[in-house]
Amino acid sequence: MYEILEKKILSDTVKMMKIKAPLVAAKAQPGQFIILRIDEKGERIPLTIADFDRDHGTITIIFLEVGKTTQQLGTLNVGDSILNFVGPLGAPSDIRKYGTVVCVGGGVGIAPLYPIVKALKQAGNYVISILGAKTKKLLILEEEIAQFSDEFYVTTDDGSKGHKGFVSDVVQEIIEKKENVNMVMAIGPIIMMKVVSELTKKYNIKTLVSLNPIMVDGTGMCGGCRVSVDGKVKFACVDGPEFDGHKVDYENLMLRNRRFIHEEGEACRLAGVVV
Repeated sequence: MYEILEKKILSDTVKMMKIKAPLVAAKAQPGQFIILRIDEKGERIPLTIADFDRDHGTITIIFLEVGKTTQQLGTLNVGDSILNFVGPLGAPSDIRKYGTVVCVGGGVGIAPLYPIVKALKQAGNYVISILGAKTKKLLILEEEIAQFSDEFYVTTDDGSKGHKGFVSDVVQEIIEKKENVNMVMAIGPIIMMKVVSELTKKYNIKTLVSLNPIMVDGTGMCGGCRVSVDGKVKFACVDGPEFDGHKVDYENLMLRNRRFIHEEGEACRLAGVVV
């Protein structure tokens, strides 16, 4: 059993938990994820690692309550335990000195971006971070990411904080005013990653995105998380979750991610969960 040591409510639908998992923490690296199962009747869900502490043996997860299991997870409190907590899974981020790196996070995608920003800064890069959300109430980890960023920008769809508009607007401005942007990392809604990738492709800027398709076992055995990259089938759990943003088939990914909407709605109805 994996004990919940800390819990924070980051917004109405986003929660943070620090889980005691020393064996996972000992191996965790930026970009990786875990799969958990709340109890013996629960489903397996993947969640990206938002932070880790090897000294204290803890893993931090941040999740958006979008379905039955994440709603159920959100009801647990400090002192409660999770039955299964498997990881770290997936390939770590390719952390190295690129030069100037633009890190873009949208919505709950800001959570996995945090350890990557920290590692890129520690590797000697000039880090420019851009965080985006629909409204300021949905922004998370601003202070944490700002402290490892040489430049820091916020965008909101409604203009309640920072630039009114989209993260891609700021990416465009930065590319135009900087002599050189060596790499862009984008994590967030699929449509956000698609727009950012289309923009950077015009400037031939290396761009990585972190994909979060529907996963089941997280080991490459089931094939549920297959994605099309450069016309080839890849499995996000073992080949990713990070891929070349210029080569991802986003339309196919969006279609696959919508395939269980009806079933998820029915599961929520049977469980009496409102999402």
